[in-house]
Amino acid sequence: MNTKNSVFVSLISLGALGATAESALVQADPATGPYKIVNTAQNVGAGGIDYVFADSDNRRLYVPRGDQVLVFDLDTLRSAGSITNARARGVAVDPKSNHGFSSSSPVVMWDTKTLEKIKSIPVEGGPDGILFEPLTERVYVFSHRAPNATVIDGKDGSVVGTIDLGGAPEQAASDGKGRMYVDIEDKDKIAVVDVNTLKVVGQYDLTGKGGGPGGLGLDVKNHVLFAMCHEPPVCVVLDADDGKIITTLPIGNGTDGGGFNPATGEAFSSQRDGTLTIIKETSPTTFEVEQTVQTRQGAKTCTLDTKNNQIVLIALERAPAPPTTNVPTSAPAQAAAPAPNQPREGGPRRGGNNNGPGTLHILVVGR
Repeated sequence: MNTKNSVFVSLISLGALGATAESALVQADPATGPYKIVNTAQNVGAGGIDYVFADSDNRRLYVPRGDQVLVFDLDTLRSAGSITNARARGVAVDPKSNHGFSSSSPVVMWDTKTLEKIKSIPVEGGPDGILFEPLTERVYVFSHRAPNATVIDGKDGSVVGTIDLGGAPEQAASDGKGRMYVDIEDKDKIAVVDVNTLKVVGQYDLTGKGGGPGGLGLDVKNHVLFAMCHEPPVCVVLDADDGKIITTLPIGNGTDGGGFNPATGEAFSSQRDGTLTIIKETSPTTFEVEQTVQTRQGAKTCTLDTKNNQIVLIALERAPAPPTTNVPTSAPAQAAAPAPNQPREGGPRRGGNNNGPGTLHILVVGR
């Protein structure tokens, strides 16, 4: 090739590279996209909330609130009943035996068809997160204090054993093939559990990339984990086989739930700041923030309706505090306020935003 032709080809090559680089930088505005709120419902009541769970097969939505588990029709969001005397944080369902379980002490087990209680199961620790593991048909009840996980047989409700996860677990995900992955929030790690032996077989360290993982998604097909972290607010994407960190992506503030939808190839994270982050997996090594959906302040937990490919979130709007009774001006000054550490007249002081009466908001996000 002569010199003139070489220069001409080089210029073409450089132009092509520049065009490629420019196109790689051009991405869709994450504030806009196909996802939006497609349905909402409100329920007035009392008590706090935490996790929400969609039973896609039986078309039920479970929301633990106060001392009961509220049950809604997953399609209409209308009330379908409740599980009483169950002060729970979350719910898991065994779709084969049609048994439901609450993360409470004791654990309440019920028939998901009739909502009739079957039994109470004594457990130790402080039940928080919960997961049904399909390979062994067992339910894992997680606790921030020992024992970190109590394992229950989904068929008969018997306690199979407990596991020391080495820290405070949050969300978990199973590959259905023998491995379960668990966010360890206070250690900035993901524990890898062999569900057949009930042993921790690995710890994936997030240090330096993300801290306080609160949500977790798993792409079983491509062996990819999505750890939704508090500080900094990022999604750490890892290889599920060896824990190698692939990349990090920004999410909103205050994540407490997440997941992965294999039907769409998207991971998602719900945040307390009223955002839902959608992450697109364009290949097993390429990821981008596809959209940030505005939801509602406090909607930090979510669940996936696998039938409709929709994400359901919940938030609690606290009822306004009652007006303060005016004290007569002629009353002594010391009578205008209660003694230190004593409740005000009319009842005990409210706790956090999740205590007392308020409106439960259910939001459904879809295309």
